[in-house]
Amino acid sequence: MVVNLKAKKRLASRVIGVGVHRIRFDTDHLDDVADAITRENIRSLVTANTITVKSFTGTSKGRAHKKKAQKNKRGTTQGSKRGRKGARVGKKQVYVAKVRSLRRLLKIAKDRKDLTNLEFWALYKRVGGNTVRNKAHLRTLMEEIKAGRKN
Repeated sequence: MVVNLKAKKRLASRVIGVGVHRIRFDTDHLDDVADAITRENIRSLVTANTITVKSFTGTSKGRAHKKKAQKNKRGTTQGSKRGRKGARVGKKQVYVAKVRSLRRLLKIAKDRKDLTNLEFWALYKRVGGNTVRNKAHLRTLMEEIKAGRKN
């Protein structure tokens, strides 16, 4: 006997909380499914594995990963780069990275008692104002301060 189980499938999907297309009925027990009219009946059929839920199929990222690997590999040598330096890495990103590293150096020097509090803040403000070019420049400034302190 052929029974239209569309309504049962819809009810089961509502009870379980998945899409209608993921609901599967056991073909040997279709008459039990046809007799189920309440949500409680549906739940009991789920526990009895008469009604099963098809596993969720996600989107495969394999092709995307492959494409990204190709993109990262291509055009990194000196002759292949297009656009100015600021187009690849922004000015702000460069500045933030530089300032963070210089401030870390300053903090270490202060913790070691190489700098007094006043000297630390003088250099800290220079770093924030983008006066200090790089780590080597900061070290020379710190040495100048130490030499000035001795005199």
